[in-house]
Amino acid sequence: MARAPVNLADPDQILTFLADVSLKGEGLTTDSLMEYVLDEGFTEPTYLSAKGEDPEAYYKGEPNAWAVYQIREWKRVLVISDGGGRGRRAQITETP
Repeated sequence: MARAPVNLADPDQILTFLADVSLKGEGLTTDSLMEYVLDEGFTEPTYLSAKGEDPEAYYKGEPNAWAVYQIREWKRVLVISDGGGRGRRAQITETP
């Protein structure tokens, strides 16, 4: 069963949610997506969306968590997604 998309706009809820996500497999991996996000300098994210399904992404230890994560902090956006057969990747962009 596919997970429903998630949209959060509270920094504490976002970090709590990310703490329960781990990513395995090819490309970007982490035991805690929250730690990765904090290491990238997103200390007070203002928006998160998660969608899709990835059998190697885990939420609270259960497989098939979301495939695409978009985390925004003011003008910076971090997108974590499947790299099209090249493994999971992360990209940070600045919005105007």
